[in-house]
Amino acid sequence: MYDTVWFVIIGYLCGSVLFARCLEKLSGKNGYLESSPDGNPGTYNAFRYGGKACGIATLCGDVLKGFLPVYGYLHLVPDGRETGLALVMAAPLFGHIFPVFYRFHGGKGIAVTFGCLAGLMPEYRPLMILAGVFLFFSVIVQISSNYHRTLITYLVSLILFFVEVSSRQIRLGFLFITSAVVGKLLTSKEKKEPCKVKGIWKH
Repeated sequence: MYDTVWFVIIGYLCGSVLFARCLEKLSGKNGYLESSPDGNPGTYNAFRYGGKACGIATLCGDVLKGFLPVYGYLHLVPDGRETGLALVMAAPLFGHIFPVFYRFHGGKGIAVTFGCLAGLMPEYRPLMILAGVFLFFSVIVQISSNYHRTLITYLVSLILFFVEVSSRQIRLGFLFITSAVVGKLLTSKEKKEPCKVKGIWKH
């Protein structure tokens, strides 16, 4: 029990480190996140407004802060897979969305989600489900804008988790993650463009 509490705290604090904000200051490009339409301190804006180096560094940092707490918990706590894994999976994501170091104003948590699911290795199915659905709605059935594509991807992935993933803790963890990401999207102040759907066969 105490091991789970400590890993949840560590995961939340890791998630609260917003690498896009840190790298914005280190790069000398202060204010580039505020110049973006949604002001989101995440990987997409780091690439688009901070440049390739900022984007790659932010992506690596956001993935790692999700990966390390989950991977560490599974490998250091003997019964972690059956007890508090759902809470540890969600902790970095909640830290990123509601960071204590930035007055609880954070990002959407997409890269962090991938990090959390990668931390489940060698259980690869959860990561493949989310990646596969993202690719499907990006390449095969192309959904735009990014807001709608992300929203639909998480909801469809959640359904597939309950169908394809046997672990109750992993399913519950992704339910927590999806709830936080969807809640962040729905309450975001970004301009929400109309949803457009186009199949690859229409090119």
